[in-house]
Parts: sequence; C-alpha cells; structure tokens
Amino acid sequence: MADPAGLTRALNAAADPPLRALPPGVGELLRELAAPPRLVAHLRLVHDVAGQLADWLAAYSPGLSFARDAVLFGAATHDVGKAVHTAELSGPGSAHEEAGRELLLAHGFTEGQARFAATHADWAAPGVSVEELLVSTADKVWKGKRVPGLEDLLVARIAEAAGTEPWAVFLDLDELLGTIADGADRRLAFQGGFPV
Repeated sequence: MADPAGLTRALNAAADPPLRALPPGVGELLRELAAPPRLVAHLRLVHDVAGQLADWLAAYSPGLSFARDAVLFGAATHDVGKAVHTAELSGPGSAHEEAGRELLLAHGFTEGQARFAATHADWAAPGVSVEELLVSTADKVWKGKRVPGLEDLLVARIAEAAGTEPWAVFLDLDELLGTIADGADRRLAFQGGFPV
C-alpha cells in the first residue's frame, strides 16, 4: 500500500525528548490502515506519556499489580478508529471508539487489547481497570488537560493497593501529572507538524 504523505515520517520522526518505540505490530497496523500522519503522531505521544505513568506507578506502588504491556498497547491504539472516522481527528465524536475496537479485532488482536479503543473515554464505567484508567489519563494529560474525576478514580485505586491515604497519593500523582503537563506545548507542536 502506498505511504500517505507523512505517515513514515510520523512513525519515525525524532522528538525531544525521544519518544518510546511503539509496541510490536502497531506500526504495521497503522501502515496497513494508511492512518493519517496526525493520528500516528498522536498515538506515539499518548503511548509515551502512558509509559511515563506506568513507570511511575510500578515504582510508586509495587504492590499494585497491573499489565504494563497492556497499558502501552492500549495507549498506542486507543484512537485507531480515527483512521476510519477521520473527521474526529479535528472535531468531536465518539464513532471512532467502537470502530477502533472492531478494527483491532479484525486485524487479529485480542479483545483484551482492543478494549482500550472502546473504553478510553468511559473511565467512570463500572469495572474499569487500572490499565484503562492509565490509558485515559495519558490521553488527557499529554496535552496538559487535567480531569479531576478521572484522576480521583486513579488515586483511589492506587491508595487502596498501596495501603496509603488517598491525599498522599493525590499529592504524588498531582506532582507527576503537573510535570507531564508542563511538556504539553512541545507535544502539541510535534503533533501539529503532521497533516490530518
């Protein structure tokens, strides 16, 4: 399949600081879908922020069991449905959520992997996992957006697992998210360098 203008560049462009490599199979999927370069850049950025959150959580609360690889995969594919619903790259909409889940399933990924595409905007749903909360948080804070209700859910899960007071977890998580949010302008500029 022909490479849409900028897709290869979006997959490989250097950033400062450098971005983590996407999980195995994700780059190939994005090429197969002829994903818009802006979407590819966005997925790389959210994936990198999710990695920062997962690294922090593993060190902060070693007793909290979570699937780090699932978080990274989920962040790297959460908006993949926007390869089909391209109007949602620059405007509102949620059609990409279920479409992304279906795309991932159709390309041989598991339901566990595909769930993030459908759940990343529904963090208040019953039974939401820590992994889903991390992907949702990464999808907001990469651009400097803070969502108190989402962050409160994550704080509660960490505090429960760590046996720590929620206010202490809040202070530590708030510091991390503030640091990540401080880099939002740089990340937004990187994403904005790619066409929709």
